[in-house]
Amino acid sequence: MEQYVLPIIGFIVLVIILSGLVTVQQGTMAVITMFGKYRRVLFPGLNFKIPFFEVVFKKISIQNRSVELEFQAVTVDQANVYFKSMLLYSVFNQDEENIKNVAFKFISDRDFMQALIRTIEGSIRAFVATKKQAEILILRGEIVEYVKQQIDHTLLTWGYHLQDLQINDITFDQAIIESMSRVVASNNLKAAAENEGQALLITKTKAAQAEGNAIKISAEAEREAARLRGQGVALFREEVAKGMSLAAEEMKQANMDISVILFSMWTESIKNFAEYGKGNVIFLDGSTEGMQNTMKQMMAMMQIDKTIKK
Repeated sequence: MEQYVLPIIGFIVLVIILSGLVTVQQGTMAVITMFGKYRRVLFPGLNFKIPFFEVVFKKISIQNRSVELEFQAVTVDQANVYFKSMLLYSVFNQDEENIKNVAFKFISDRDFMQALIRTIEGSIRAFVATKKQAEILILRGEIVEYVKQQIDHTLLTWGYHLQDLQINDITFDQAIIESMSRVVASNNLKAAAENEGQALLITKTKAAQAEGNAIKISAEAEREAARLRGQGVALFREEVAKGMSLAAEEMKQANMDISVILFSMWTESIKNFAEYGKGNVIFLDGSTEGMQNTMKQMMAMMQIDKTIKK
């Protein structure tokens, strides 16, 4: 009989020792209690607890955790706003006191999650209640910052830390969405009309400037042409006067009658009219009396010119 007692005792001792071994997974910490009172914290790896006395009260994950939220808020102008967001949180640190808060603040993880969600929803609703529906879409970042400031301290007292809050979607009632679409469409039409008006104004302004420049250039060119024509006529008259003076002087030295050169100039003028008239009609008095009157007038002009020179 005694030969069976020792193996049985050894087996019982082995079972007791093995029951005291506890394996804690990486990223997890175990809270140990004895007789219902907090005892200590076990870290990842193989640990030993007193069999039958020490109990693993809770295993706490120190990894990041996320939860998706969907809820409704009301703006100051009584518009319903629907949010879809993602919350990222984790245990604040691995200190013993912080792990005790995480283990004993709430009865269960479900109660903690409910408190966390309701706290965040309440913060967002309080913020949205002070804003108009037209402002909400552009205040996504401000909403996140407001929530972090409001609940971060509360989460620290629970042993957790809010790492990030992403607001993935913000929607309104269908009637509000349709009215907002109409407002955007009308603003786009208004902007397009303003752009078209400005483009037309620029086009007309440029066209007027181009026309003004063309008129200015044409006027300057006409003025230059008139100046050059005047200079040409003046030079022509000067050359004619020089030629007539030389001819008259030569005829005087040769004791010839000046009426001869005048008659020659008269006939030469008629010849030029006929050759270069280009179809224009010129009325001349071609009679003998008309020629004599013209010659007398030319001789009188020459006499006046000599008197002026003297």
